[in-house]
Amino acid sequence: MTAAVAGVVLILVILAVVLAARGCGGRETAGETETESQISGTVSVDGVSITGMSREQAREAILAGYAWDMTVSYGDETYEVENLIADRVDQLLDEIFSTAEPQENYTLDTSGMEELIQGQVEAMAAQWDKPAKNGEISGFDKESNSFTYSPEENGVEIDQDQLAADIRQAIEDKNFSARLTAAANEVEPELTAAEAKDLYQVIGQYSTTTTANRDRNTNIQLASECLEGKIIQPGETFSFNETTGPRSEDKGYKPAGAYVNGELVAEPGGGVCQVSSTLYNAVVFSGLKTTERHAHSYEPSYVTPGEDAAVSYGGPDMKFINNSDTAVALRAKLEGSLSGRMTLTVSVVGIPILEDGVTYSMHSEKVADLDPPEPEYVDDLTLPPHTEKVVEEAEMGSRWTTNLVITKDGEVISDELLHNSTYRGHAAVIHRNQTDEQVLETSEGASESSATASSVEGEITPMETGGIPEDNSGLEASNAQTAESTETPTSAQEPTVPASTESASVQAPGSPATGASDVQTVAPPPDMAVPTAENGPGV
Repeated sequence: MTAAVAGVVLILVILAVVLAARGCGGRETAGETETESQISGTVSVDGVSITGMSREQAREAILAGYAWDMTVSYGDETYEVENLIADRVDQLLDEIFSTAEPQENYTLDTSGMEELIQGQVEAMAAQWDKPAKNGEISGFDKESNSFTYSPEENGVEIDQDQLAADIRQAIEDKNFSARLTAAANEVEPELTAAEAKDLYQVIGQYSTTTTANRDRNTNIQLASECLEGKIIQPGETFSFNETTGPRSEDKGYKPAGAYVNGELVAEPGGGVCQVSSTLYNAVVFSGLKTTERHAHSYEPSYVTPGEDAAVSYGGPDMKFINNSDTAVALRAKLEGSLSGRMTLTVSVVGIPILEDGVTYSMHSEKVADLDPPEPEYVDDLTLPPHTEKVVEEAEMGSRWTTNLVITKDGEVISDELLHNSTYRGHAAVIHRNQTDEQVLETSEGASESSATASSVEGEITPMETGGIPEDNSGLEASNAQTAESTETPTSAQEPTVPASTESASVQAPGSPATGASDVQTVAPPPDMAVPTAENGPGV
């Protein structure tokens, strides 16, 4: 009997432990539910009773009692202020439900909310503030050849201090459905149109000299006309390709010598790179920020290598951003006859960006010569058998560094790397006859060869970027410089293709003299007989 009683007692003890573990506030598993704790005793918050409620029920009751619906109006617009007390309600409930014996009466603390209020005020100011507009350059009248200026405009600025005080007072009064009105102050511009007109001046300028090729000069003229009077607003990015558009024959562009993928072709718009390069220099000197610039495939002749800016529609572009506080404008002037050498001048017009006495310039230096490509051999049966003739000498490629030089009152205060540029070399062109035969050149053939040579001689402008693209920043300047080609080309663009198709060649060691100083004799293979007087010229 004693053992039976003991067993019953043990079972009852185990059952009591299990029931205790499943107390009213306990968390159950495997399908069991959780019973949320409730407030015992009488508790109210600012007169709202939460007695016997769970935490979520108490939160809903308090927020319903506060009924947040605050708005701020300005003109015809209304801003709904975010509920700034919800977090304070949560903090208060944390305190109530963590206390074994809560107080009977609580009040919501609304102090120390300045940061939350200021955030709302700034959001409204960003929506309603209107900055004053200075008088500034706004257009170009081609008939009068002068710029026009837009009038100044007053701005408005929300009184943030007063608005923050009004919101703070409404919250302290627990008037969470307050209807507030924002006040604004009028802001006068810093410059009138008349004052701006007096301040605008040429802040960057650069000039280059063209070749005497009429088609190339026509292309330069058309691209320059696209720049004339162009206005760039503060923060706006200028794109050369977008400004000029496609350089097509439909728009009047002429085919002129250009390099496309390294090949010499007659490309509509050949020569416009001289316009973009001239503009690039003016932009650097003015203090505007260049955001895209590419080197040409080959060294240019109209600017110092490293100071060019290659463009190709749909490809490399020349871009800059107006990092000043006012609009800037461009001028592009081409002087001279289209059939002769002309002077291209590009100017940036604006209110000076640099402080008085500060100027920017570029200094470029060649740091390496690069080997030219392998020679290009052309079979030419007009040459004596087993001879070669160099018709175009090889030209080395190069690598350049360009520094931005800043001076103040004539003293250099900064000389730092701006970008690197790499240019290809030109392969030698060698004609050769590797056979035992020689075809005598006819007068008609000679005439045809001469015409072909004259059609490609002169300067050729690459249309493809072959250098190292650089992202330029921090460029500021206000000075004018002029660069002229030191060569005297006869047509088209850079780089220069030799006008002569002949050049002295070195005779191969051990070869018999041929009687022509520009022809190199090459020894034939052992199984091939050298033509003699006995066996004829091999024709």
